[in-house]
Amino acid sequence: MSDLTKSEHPATGGALDPLSHGEGAVDRFPDPGLPEHKHRLSDKSEANAKRVERQVALIFGLSVLASIGGVVGYFAFPVGSTLGSVQASTLSIGLGLGIGMLGIGVAAVHWAKALMSDVEKVDERHPQRSDDATRAAAVQELKDGADDSRIARRPVLKGALVSAVAVAPLAFVVPFVGNLGGDWNVSRFRYTMWAPGVRLARDPDGALIRPEDVTIGSVWHVIPDGLDESEHMLEEKAKAVVLLVRLDPKDLTEEPGRESWSWDGIVAYSKVCTHVGCPVALYEQQTHHLLCPCHQSTFDVSDGAKVVFGPAKRALPQLPIMVDDEGYLAAQSDFHEMVGPSTWERERYVDYPVPDEEKAH
Repeated sequence: MSDLTKSEHPATGGALDPLSHGEGAVDRFPDPGLPEHKHRLSDKSEANAKRVERQVALIFGLSVLASIGGVVGYFAFPVGSTLGSVQASTLSIGLGLGIGMLGIGVAAVHWAKALMSDVEKVDERHPQRSDDATRAAAVQELKDGADDSRIARRPVLKGALVSAVAVAPLAFVVPFVGNLGGDWNVSRFRYTMWAPGVRLARDPDGALIRPEDVTIGSVWHVIPDGLDESEHMLEEKAKAVVLLVRLDPKDLTEEPGRESWSWDGIVAYSKVCTHVGCPVALYEQQTHHLLCPCHQSTFDVSDGAKVVFGPAKRALPQLPIMVDDEGYLAAQSDFHEMVGPSTWERERYVDYPVPDEEKAH
């Protein structure tokens, strides 16, 4: 080691000293210092600074208008029973939120880059606890920095910033508060459009399904026939969507009393996850598993759609099916339990009867 430290570097000829501090240390890398400061246009004249200030205020103003537009859109495009109303409401609120938040970010960045101080500072290393004089100087530097940023001298920007930040949350607060008074009657999920004899139709074209159309391993997204004629089509579809799968009958395990709910290996289960209601739509043919893409709840189609993994706590409700006189797949009845996420009232409706006169009400 002693020979190495006293030798010459082959490329630079400088002494190879492993230490860069202490008595007799060799300073091999001189401090290059700070580059020459380049003044911005806003630094060169107050007129340029005022122009940037107006630009920032304008962007904040656009953010305010966008946020207000999102609130207006919530009332102007109420969610109805059509897909168009859902799209219009979602688009108006989303644009209001997105442009409002984007405006705040763009304005803040432009303000910082064009008006606030961009002079580089050097902070020398020192012991963690500075002396009182140094601490007082640091506090003074912070005050000087605030003065240098010209915040106090630009009330227009302060007002625009406060307005944009105050108004931006309204685009999602107002819809949230407005929906607090909605219909929280979870018993509406007790019944769906499925009833004895209602045929299974392919989603979205509504084509009726024959058993021979469904091959082993195939998956069909199914809705009740006549759904498009319903007054509340979207609400009814959200409850009644079904996933139809055909397995080899020898691979199918059926609970006692449910042997007649399938047809030659064809089974139908609710597509609404029993965790939080996401659409269960990913089918793995080899394992017969259905996966919910939201939180990875996994259901075994070959064994009553029971939960094999994930946060869901109960199996997917099964729709009893049959083949009608014309050879089409149809429902034997409605589901025998509530579809969707578990609720505090669900246990009241497990294996409930579904008389048509009660369902009509």
